[in-house]
Amino acid sequence: MLYKAAVIGDSQTVMGFKAVGLTTASANDGEEAASRLHELAKQDYAVIYITEQLAAQIEGDIAQYNDTPQVAVIPIPSWEGALGIGLKELHKAVERAVGADILKQ
Repeated sequence: MLYKAAVIGDSQTVMGFKAVGLTTASANDGEEAASRLHELAKQDYAVIYITEQLAAQIEGDIAQYNDTPQVAVIPIPSWEGALGIGLKELHKAVERAVGADILKQ
């Protein structure tokens, strides 16, 4: 089985990912981002990157996929910069996996 990856974000951010062959889905707000996320998950995308700005607006939708092995939703910075959400989620995932935040500084 070939795993697919996609990127959800504003048009400026996803443009670069499209150039390297990833599936992209533009979204202007949380409602569009949530819709794109669920559509991509139903289409068997194993990795879905989403800009932190949009991820912050749809935390509940993303949480639906946190404990499913079929879909990994990964927040990434947009062209506007990082919000630290991706790093925070990494800490949470490590804590769930090993029982403690071993990355804490």
